[in-house]
Amino acid sequence: MSIFTPTNQIRLTNVAVVRMKRAGKRFEIACYKNKAVSWRNKVEKDIEEVLQTHTVFTNVSKGQVAKKEDLMAAFGTDDQLEVCKEILAKGDLQVSEKERGSQLESMFREIATMVADKCVNPETKRPYTVGLIERAMKDVHFSVNPHKSTKQQVLDVIRLLKPTMQIERAKMRLKLVLPTKEARRIRERMLPLITVEQEEWNVDLEIVCLIDPGHFREIDESVRAETKGRGTVEIISLKDVEEGDEKLT
Repeated sequence: MSIFTPTNQIRLTNVAVVRMKRAGKRFEIACYKNKAVSWRNKVEKDIEEVLQTHTVFTNVSKGQVAKKEDLMAAFGTDDQLEVCKEILAKGDLQVSEKERGSQLESMFREIATMVADKCVNPETKRPYTVGLIERAMKDVHFSVNPHKSTKQQVLDVIRLLKPTMQIERAKMRLKLVLPTKEARRIRERMLPLITVEQEEWNVDLEIVCLIDPGHFREIDESVRAETKGRGTVEIISLKDVEEGDEKLT
């Protein structure tokens, strides 16, 4: 779609419109296609790559610009960029049914790929294929939410699949090196978060362990703080997995 705006004599092409209704008025902004979704998913960080113009419209296709007094009444500011950001975050992305279906299909595939990458069968430690995860998602009637990031929805999918199949996030393998003075105290505190595979006293206590990836930051920050930077946390492997794909029988 190509839109000619007589207000600033700019021809906008490849336009995606984001619309919001507030205070009885309609407000629209012009974005680049695909960039609005990337911004909401926190993939795109540069607002200049998202917005075609900082202008807030009442109708993008006709080039009708919103009045400053209407912006003040609806948003409490007439700062065009700040209003654009709010509309981008909370407005409705106007897309055709074909485009919407394609976007949802793409997000569905991306979520399945991320689940397959992060998860294993806890009994065999083998990963599932993307195709198998996609079929399992359809079996539990998972529906993509276009307003939530794919990362958030990955966690939703894992929770949905757990009652129907053996699945959990693959464990990380770490090596903790704890100074002798604090070692026993820190070890006891860490035990609820780690599965010890091997430990050895040299000059310091060295522990090889498995953890849920969600606990990594807590463990890393705790070791650094309680040892005043003398202890270390080394990632041996991001995923504890066996070779070969898991199959459902």
